[in-house]
Amino acid sequence: MSDLLNGAIPGGSPDEAEIGQLIRAAAEALPPLEDAETFGAAFDRFAGARVILLGEATHGTSEFYRARAAITRRLVERHGFGIVAVEADWPDAARIDRLVRQRGAAQPEEGPAFARFPTWMWRNAEVRDFVGWLRAHNAGLPPERRTEFRGLDVYSLGASITAVLAYLDANDPEAAKAARRRYACLTPWHMEPADYGRAVLFGDREPCEDGAVQQLRDLLARQAALMTAEAGEQLFDAAQNARVALGAERYYRLMYRSGTESWNLRDRHMFDTLRALLQRRGPDAKAVVWAHNSHIGNAAATEMGWSGEFNIGELCRTAFGEEAALIGFGTDRGTVAAAHDWGDEMQIMKVRPVRPDSHEALFRAHAPSRSLTDLRPAVAPELRTALARPRQERAIGVIYRPATERQSHYFEAVLPEQFDAFVWFAETQAVTPLPGAEDGGAETGETFPSGL
Repeated sequence: MSDLLNGAIPGGSPDEAEIGQLIRAAAEALPPLEDAETFGAAFDRFAGARVILLGEATHGTSEFYRARAAITRRLVERHGFGIVAVEADWPDAARIDRLVRQRGAAQPEEGPAFARFPTWMWRNAEVRDFVGWLRAHNAGLPPERRTEFRGLDVYSLGASITAVLAYLDANDPEAAKAARRRYACLTPWHMEPADYGRAVLFGDREPCEDGAVQQLRDLLARQAALMTAEAGEQLFDAAQNARVALGAERYYRLMYRSGTESWNLRDRHMFDTLRALLQRRGPDAKAVVWAHNSHIGNAAATEMGWSGEFNIGELCRTAFGEEAALIGFGTDRGTVAAAHDWGDEMQIMKVRPVRPDSHEALFRAHAPSRSLTDLRPAVAPELRTALARPRQERAIGVIYRPATERQSHYFEAVLPEQFDAFVWFAETQAVTPLPGAEDGGAETGETFPSGL
């Protein structure tokens, strides 16, 4: 009876005391982030993977960005990782890529990088510092060995169409005229693409898919016929922008009809983009992905997967098996850069302590305040068994609503099936946003990234 009163049911689930002992044994204290080299070295154990996916529990936490930067520096410098692929728009990341690989200046038709809401997600001091390091690292290497910085996301309808037209204007004016005709159906929706989806679903607007499909086909045919190095680089970028335009057209049509279908389209696009980057770089290519936990964890082990959604983490697990390492991040308390609603002004908000029925509460109680827990079967079989039942997990994106935190930010997950490892910071602080171009801010903000 005493065992029952203490919560340890014979032959049943382990109680928190037992789980706590296992976490204390498995959780390894990490050095301060200021010691970036030693911090990054703790992740050498995953360097044999072809793809390492680094998560975040929020889109506005400094420690998550700085930790990913330290880990990525180590993987790039010591272990041959040549692609950094992030949850960002392809055209914006392309500006960073040209800077860090020294492939030319910004194009006249381009606006400031990462100027679309939520600007702070990539337009922050932590990303600026990493980009500065990557540019310096690449400077001493031949072009074919320089590390790429790429965007995986699907939101940039207008910017991607603009980039396709700019490429064709410079290389084939007649093809540019045809592209303008094909994209004319989408042109009115460049600034507010979500309105396009609403018009198709609720109005009498015909879908614009056929023109976007034909334009992508034409660019792929051109890409197959033109194989020179620099022309190939420019054409690869244009073809990817055509893929984004097509993906965005489909995404914005689906978003009002089915949250599950639009989510799956987006993550399938991110995975397909990652796979295209790996294939282009060659059979030995290795990539680091930066995205939210909800994208890089294995969705099949979460509430979202149980309701029919998949993500890039699950697709990588299926495609690459043990050559994909899925590393989640978590925190208990501190501050975060976020907005109360989409399009609202960014605020520095206080993050509430996690719920007592969450995975994070177990790490708050039993792990070092800055730690790495390896959850792979060969490393921590007993801990995996102890954590095998679903618990709550918190996810804060660019929106944070503390007043409805349980409904807005928690979901169930089986942590050791979701992640291969879990990085824990008990207390975290908000990222440092750079001024947006629209703010007329300091020089390092106005000219990011070209002002580095």
